[in-house]
Amino acid sequence: MAKQDYYSTLGVAKDADLETLKKAYRKLAMQYHPDRNHGDAAAEQKFKELSEAYDVLKDDQKRAAYDRFGHAAFENGNGRGGPAGFDFTASGFADIFDEMFGEFMGGRRGGQSRARGGDLRYNMEITLEEAFAGKQATIRVPGTEPCVACHGTGGEKGTQPVNCPTCRGHGKVRATQGFFTIERTCASCGGLGKVIEKPCPACHGQGRTAKDKTLQVTIPAGVEDGTRIRLAGEGEAGVRSAPSGDLYIFLSVKQHRLFQRDGANVHCRVPLSMATAALGGGIEIPTIDGSRAKVQVPPGTQTGQQFRLKGKGMSVLRTNARGDMYAEIVVETPVNLSKKQKELLQQFQDESKTHGSSSPEADSFFQRVKEFFGKDEG
Repeated sequence: MAKQDYYSTLGVAKDADLETLKKAYRKLAMQYHPDRNHGDAAAEQKFKELSEAYDVLKDDQKRAAYDRFGHAAFENGNGRGGPAGFDFTASGFADIFDEMFGEFMGGRRGGQSRARGGDLRYNMEITLEEAFAGKQATIRVPGTEPCVACHGTGGEKGTQPVNCPTCRGHGKVRATQGFFTIERTCASCGGLGKVIEKPCPACHGQGRTAKDKTLQVTIPAGVEDGTRIRLAGEGEAGVRSAPSGDLYIFLSVKQHRLFQRDGANVHCRVPLSMATAALGGGIEIPTIDGSRAKVQVPPGTQTGQQFRLKGKGMSVLRTNARGDMYAEIVVETPVNLSKKQKELLQQFQDESKTHGSSSPEADSFFQRVKEFFGKDEG
């Protein structure tokens, strides 16, 4: 039975670029992967065909040979059913995940990128005012740097790494497991493909040494609790001149004694004396930028009433905009009254009975209570 055209197998055009090939393979490989189709021989065969097609077409040289000669380009291979010098393996499926998720996981499998330096995390606590205005911070982090003695090579001066005898410089070893040939990172060289015969005495062959470093960090205005800042290349140095990892700064914002943040808005609880709430008047309240704002409280202001101060809230990240501030009134009941104050309040209460109530909400509530119990009695 004639083999299906590799482009047709993946469902792509012959001029498809590598990204299109990658997307097509990933979608179909996920669909037909043996782990998702236990015991389905047809799905297993389809997965094999997909991996074979992708492994040829993603390689420029193999693809050029295939475009010119078709399947005949590989018929004089090693008799394993795949192109010359190529075994059908599960590595194709692993490659696509390495390409798409390798950096997130700290470097791709195998090869020198596996020796990429580790990422570091630094926890920083800032105030709400600093989150509003932004700041420049100096931090000191423990880490590693390329070895000065060997310039990051890991070997003694004048020596060079040699091919790993286990993997012969490939960084990977193969093991057959039933139908599949699985590629694994070489344990002898850690995937580097090279080994050091004479390690550098300063770094013991690692190509890096421990050293704290001081960094300047810019905290932008408007950051929120949990914001993560990435400093590329400021993590641990890689093994034997491999790329350095990254430094991630995780921000936490302290609770403020006056303000509560809600996204870009700020809320402030403002206690108000009973007299001011009843008579009205002007009050001054603080704002997050350190200034004062005047608020005119109308007579008869009640607890829970809010006053909006437009543009007096938090900075909005990466813009010049600001949120709003909401001042919530809490009318405070007088305590520790003098004899004279008690007499005046009693006089006020007596006057209220004569000239009409000054507490309409309370009167309305107790009237409804009276009606409620009146119905029960009836």
